[in-house]
Amino acid sequence: MTRYPMDQELKDRLDAQDKKLDAIYVSVEKARKYFLWTLIATVVAFVLPLLAAIILVPLMLGPLMSAYSI
Repeated sequence: MTRYPMDQELKDRLDAQDKKLDAIYVSVEKARKYFLWTLIATVVAFVLPLLAAIILVPLMLGPLMSAYSI
């Protein structure tokens, strides 16, 4: 038996808090990865087509406009 019974209770509480902190860390890392992949998907789905349109539309309109020029 320990000399101070409060020490064992304190140790048990700290161990429980460590387990909960580890669970929180795992959950936060999953959320961070989710947000990272959401950002990557947003860039791929929105920004890249927008850049492609900015580059390709003038290239396609050039010959069309030259056909209608006088």
